[in-house]
Amino acid sequence: MTELKRTALTETHERLGAKMVPYAGFLMPVQYESITEEHRAVRERAGLFDVSHMGEFVFSGPRALEAVQRVTVNDAGALEVHQAQYSAMVDENAGIVDDCVVCRLEEERFLMVVNAANIEKDLAHIRRTAPEAAIEDRSEAISLLALQGPLAETILGTVTDLDLGSIDFYWKRDGQVAGVTAIVSRTGYTGEDGFELYLDRGASETVWETLLEAGRGHGLRPCGLGARDTLRLEMKYALYGNDIDETTNPYEAGLGWIVKLDKGDFEGREALAGIQERGPERRLVGFRVLERGFPRPGYGVMLEGERVDEVRSGTMSPTLGYGIGTTYLPRGRSAIGTALEVDIRGRRVPAEVVKTPFYAHGSLKR
Repeated sequence: MTELKRTALTETHERLGAKMVPYAGFLMPVQYESITEEHRAVRERAGLFDVSHMGEFVFSGPRALEAVQRVTVNDAGALEVHQAQYSAMVDENAGIVDDCVVCRLEEERFLMVVNAANIEKDLAHIRRTAPEAAIEDRSEAISLLALQGPLAETILGTVTDLDLGSIDFYWKRDGQVAGVTAIVSRTGYTGEDGFELYLDRGASETVWETLLEAGRGHGLRPCGLGARDTLRLEMKYALYGNDIDETTNPYEAGLGWIVKLDKGDFEGREALAGIQERGPERRLVGFRVLERGFPRPGYGVMLEGERVDEVRSGTMSPTLGYGIGTTYLPRGRSAIGTALEVDIRGRRVPAEVVKTPFYAHGSLKR
């Protein structure tokens, strides 16, 4: 059995009483006291997450842009220095290898943030697809903390030299946080305002403890992956391995907006162009259950009595108070209001397709 990897903060989480679980090859905190309370803290005040399990690749040199363009579907050439974009890598059949965030650090230097479970696979895909890439895997050297919630800027502002108000959504700045050099980006996975902090692994505990102390009077709570999952699902943000994977393509997953077919040639472009022309055969939709029930991933989804897919992501929404989830439905049978059923432990619970995001009132929008 492979030994689980540990972030620089694993012992800190254990000391705080976190429930630790295996996740993507790492030992990670799923919750500290209550997923629901941690979720509400982020919606109403602020939460601090250790997401150091994520992978970070740095592309550098005169062919850095060429390599990033070759392996991603979005147009990295449109990025200014300090700007980031959501993107994805696909294979030659348009299957999603991974979704990622790409940031232009310097004119010839790019940072790509990938999912923890895909680090080795992604690296192999990039080296195969863009052998010209000068790429460094920095995943084990970088720690990543996410401070999320309507009070995130207030809290972070007390321990940094940066003018946080000047950082727009999906932009970053370099500065000091708790006396530690860090990349501070206004990004997140919760639907709330907030920041993600990239810093040296050895400085993790200093920054973590300083932020918790700075946020003590503002109701800041340490949060685990459980709340991160319920928060992102209320926004219908895709989770790799559930909503998207190599058997799905960006158009059917609702990610056609990140595909830039006119940017030039890239891996999977021909297949994507064909899907765009004929239209996807199915669509990833959001649904709510109409009776009490927890639509867990893997539960069957029926249309007119026929199983058409399974619950891809599902939870009991802490904010809304009812079960929500995602599933793929055939094209033409996926409109808002479409009736379906979810097989919850042998009981067919009625549900309906609803408009997403499920929750649209986060501080990110305000």
